[in-house]
Amino acid sequence: MVGAQARASSSLRRAAARAFSSSTSPFFRGIHVFKCPDVVGIVAKLSECIASKGGNIHCVDVFVPENKQIFYSRSEFSFDPSRWPRDVLESDFQRLAKHFSAERSTVRVPDLDPRYKIAVLASKQDHCLVDLLHRWQDQRLPVDINCIISNHPRAPNTHVIRFLERHGIPFHCLPTAPGKKGEEEILKLVEDTDFLVLARYMQILSGGFLQAYGKDIINIHHGLLPSFKGGNPSRQAFEAGVKLIGATSHFVTEELDAGPIIEQMVERVSHKDNLTSFVMKSENLEKQCLSQAIKSYCELRVLPYESRKTVVF
Repeated sequence: MVGAQARASSSLRRAAARAFSSSTSPFFRGIHVFKCPDVVGIVAKLSECIASKGGNIHCVDVFVPENKQIFYSRSEFSFDPSRWPRDVLESDFQRLAKHFSAERSTVRVPDLDPRYKIAVLASKQDHCLVDLLHRWQDQRLPVDINCIISNHPRAPNTHVIRFLERHGIPFHCLPTAPGKKGEEEILKLVEDTDFLVLARYMQILSGGFLQAYGKDIINIHHGLLPSFKGGNPSRQAFEAGVKLIGATSHFVTEELDAGPIIEQMVERVSHKDNLTSFVMKSENLEKQCLSQAIKSYCELRVLPYESRKTVVF
């Protein structure tokens, strides 16, 4: 009951913030991303579409790969929903998409549209999971967390369990064993999500799972991989005397740790670091890299590019 009240209170705070925003200004922020064959006049038509409804463009990022007839863009604009209703805005951009034979045309209005619903999968290590929970609590991530799934139990009085109970977020423990990954149970739990986050989930998801889920999955892995494979990659790297460590956030594909990269971060280490400071720096990078990848994804900054790359505006 306490958790339900906490979630309701959080929703009320967000609603109040939106009401305050709309009371001080009639304008809302819109985001539009576009991918289509490159022809002359796309930016002009996008600008005309927004300006003709009284909208104001704040920024436009465009990318046309060298020697490829593909156009990518991301636009941020403000508009008055009383003059340009949300459903009309959607249909106007869809007409443009049809006109230019667009592969993708997505529009999002963060203050009007529902937040992305996610589930977070984690194993024993909690540093990325705890970081995401606190960023969610502070409203620094534009998501709602449907549930947490782990293949390892948590004791009743741990920080994670107390946090989840306080906020009414379900926790599901699905132990794994050779030949039993619990993927069918996971699919049922994540059915009502927009995408998944692997916060140091140390299990390989099968191709069958990826196909059945059919939506994006964002993963974080130690930036030292694949140079240092197996257990304790941080210790391996520390003992090898590396001078640069990192973390990589990417989309999950059937090929292990080879999905399109969303975000990467690096930091220097030196002979002055001991194993404790080395691991702490590495974990901090993982937390920052994963949260930035989620934020970029929710802000429509990430677009697939070719088969194994991304455009990140």
